[in-house]
Amino acid sequence: MSAKSRFSFIDPAKSPFFYGYVILAVGTLGIYASIPGQTIGVSVFTDPVKDALGLSRNQFSNAYMIGTIGSSLVIGRAGIWFDKYGARYVAFFAALVLAAALMLCSWSVQMSAFAKQMLDSSSWLIPFTLMTVLFFTLRFSGQGVLTMASRNVIMIWFDKNRGKVNAISSVAISFGFSSSPLWVNALIEGYTWQSAWQILAGGLLVISFFILQFFKNRPEEHGLLPDGENVEEENETKIVPLAKQYTLVEAKRTRAFWMYGLILAFNSFFITGLTFHVVSVFASEGFPKADAIAIFLPTSVVAVSISLVFNYLSDYLRLKWYLYLMILGGIMASVGFLFLSSNVGIPLLVGGFGIMSGFFAVLNAIAWPRFYGRNHLGAITGKIMSFLILASALAPPIFSFCFSTFGSYRLLGYLGLAFLLFLALASVKANNPQ
Repeated sequence: MSAKSRFSFIDPAKSPFFYGYVILAVGTLGIYASIPGQTIGVSVFTDPVKDALGLSRNQFSNAYMIGTIGSSLVIGRAGIWFDKYGARYVAFFAALVLAAALMLCSWSVQMSAFAKQMLDSSSWLIPFTLMTVLFFTLRFSGQGVLTMASRNVIMIWFDKNRGKVNAISSVAISFGFSSSPLWVNALIEGYTWQSAWQILAGGLLVISFFILQFFKNRPEEHGLLPDGENVEEENETKIVPLAKQYTLVEAKRTRAFWMYGLILAFNSFFITGLTFHVVSVFASEGFPKADAIAIFLPTSVVAVSISLVFNYLSDYLRLKWYLYLMILGGIMASVGFLFLSSNVGIPLLVGGFGIMSGFFAVLNAIAWPRFYGRNHLGAITGKIMSFLILASALAPPIFSFCFSTFGSYRLLGYLGLAFLLFLALASVKANNPQ
């Protein structure tokens, strides 16, 4: 059995339809399986776990931040693994590591008590250090490696129809992620937080088996072509030159890499910071908690609509237009953030928030293979992922520092506008390197 089919009973060449659609389904499942390592999956456990470990909210949040920053510093290595070993093995081992991390999280109280006994100490630093290491593992394997490998494998199996399939995947993931706090919380309330993490670990073990069976690295390894094109016809009629396959070093020399990477990082920073402190942000402008929470539903509707329409159109339109539309969404959100108490504040914030989120789902998947080819996609997206994770880790403490120092969050709105105006000017020449 060849290396590309080892431990798998599935042969894509024998599929009655293009196997890329199977990749679309299992790749989306892989992204969905990363939820326990995403902020939206971890946040539900915050209160019961910190109380059980005897940590304050700040201590628990700082452990999460440090673990996330640590993950951002090494995620680029996982991109190199992706290029070297392929999506199949990388995603499989990421799922296994995430499952193991979840099991260890479920035993965190026992491990903390054992360490305290061994060290003859009751210091809060013991559970703090333990959770920092566990959060690093969760974020690296879940938010980082499993997400990157699952998204990239979909992009590799499609070319001309990349936008269309990403539209399907993005909508499914949006609804899946938005509903996850409900069923994760139901697990916690029904079975305790320890059992909830153990159930999630068991689910990941099952998903890791599906990944090993159904993930296939590249269509060419199985005598196929992206989008299901006919090999013979492709060989006979191909007149379009092959795209240049950029290495990470070459990609970093292009302006597009930095401009697209920075707007995606800004999205992660702004949305993570706002989501983390949304009740406080609205309270500082005189709004009740209910009004703060209410922004997420209309924002999701805008984001899903933008993602669905513009993913589909991305097969026909220049992505530079998308870049500027995303910058426009950021400007709208920043203005709404600054004038939240006015009549137009919340509509601008919701609209801008949704526009940014929608275009993030498009550009973060579509831009990199289109601009830089598929051969070094792991290294390139791994570096971009490090930007996103670092931005999301820094956002909550920076938002908190701004409020505690100046008594208001508005300074962040002005800084956001200045940064976005810089991006708008610097992106004039951020063209597709191809």
